[in-house]
Amino acid sequence: MAVWALGINHTTAPLDLRGRFAYAIDQVEPTLKALRDALARKPEAAILSTCNRTEIYCAGEHGDIDHTLDWLAHSGGVSPALLRSHSYALRDGQAARHAFRVASGLDSMVLGEPQILGQMKDAVRAAEQAGALGTTLNQLFQRSFAVAKEVRTSTEIGAHSISMAAAAVRLAGQLFEDLGQIKVLFVGAGEMVELAATHFAARNPKGIAIANRTLERGEKLATRFGGEVMRLADLPSRLHEFDAVISCTASTLPIIGLGAVERALKSRKHRPMFMVDLAVPRDIEPEVRELEDVYLYTVDDLAGVVQTGQANRQAAVAQAEAIIDAGVQSFLHWMDKRGTVPLIQQLNAQADEWRALELARARKAIAKGEDVEAVLEAMSRGLTQKMLHGALAELHAGDAAARERATAAIQHFFLRKER
Repeated sequence: MAVWALGINHTTAPLDLRGRFAYAIDQVEPTLKALRDALARKPEAAILSTCNRTEIYCAGEHGDIDHTLDWLAHSGGVSPALLRSHSYALRDGQAARHAFRVASGLDSMVLGEPQILGQMKDAVRAAEQAGALGTTLNQLFQRSFAVAKEVRTSTEIGAHSISMAAAAVRLAGQLFEDLGQIKVLFVGAGEMVELAATHFAARNPKGIAIANRTLERGEKLATRFGGEVMRLADLPSRLHEFDAVISCTASTLPIIGLGAVERALKSRKHRPMFMVDLAVPRDIEPEVRELEDVYLYTVDDLAGVVQTGQANRQAAVAQAEAIIDAGVQSFLHWMDKRGTVPLIQQLNAQADEWRALELARARKAIAKGEDVEAVLEAMSRGLTQKMLHGALAELHAGDAAARERATAAIQHFFLRKER
């Protein structure tokens, strides 16, 4: 059994390339089916897709990394060569180490951030619902979660971490003197928007609005923060009302275009607008960045901000890596033992068959009135003969070299107490 991981992340691929391989949670099941159908041996599979990474984890009899990469490139509409230049492919121990580091927040843009662990658990649930999660991948991910928990409880890796949402508030504070005097629009109602809204609400802005495709979910979030809800269709006509716009939806196409922002700026008499696009693919057309009175930031732009204070946590990294090392060794040991499982099952099945035969013979003899002691003696002798038949046959057959190998094996397995 082999385990492999293939992925792109914020350190290997630009934002727009990552956007080609972003999968919303409701897309994961059909995507997993398409992937497994495309691979000859239908491996176990799971897909982790966030704003910073898309990764495919697989387990099967053969490590089909090249075929996995070809399929992923085709699904994103790029050449395998281009994807290969921006991706990483990992096998067995390296794949396990990577999964453990991701779950522990060591591979994140924000060192030690906890959000990735929840996203990883969502990916596992999606794979399980799709029928793509088997024993090996389940074991890999459950061990990842256990390692992540130990890292968080035993080290200071997550101390003082700055989330994307907190970084957005910090940048907004550099543009506006008083965040209590601005109106903020949040586009979307998912976990990232909820987190951002929580941070901004703590600064008591003049107004908060939630624009979402479904009003019910938007209303729930708006009520929590004392804001209003609006339809996405109303966004272009009301964009000018807001000083800050934070967007993170699962849309595959931009929902805030250059023209809409230009009209909003004209209505605002070119008062500045602060915009943060946390979505992958982008929610806001990249050309908006060129407008003079707009300050647009993407997830990659926030990298420098979120790294603030990272030096204070580097001391904990070595300790976390040691925990991960132990986890990897334990997983590889489990994998190694898994290779003997079929043989163990065959041995147990054979022993059960012999036992059943001898028991049946003994019951018949007792039913005929034969002496119980004699029946038990015959049953034990029959079992012993069946167990030793193969070993004795090897000692009596073959050439001298074969008999020597058989002798060593028999002494090891049957005569250990006498050695």
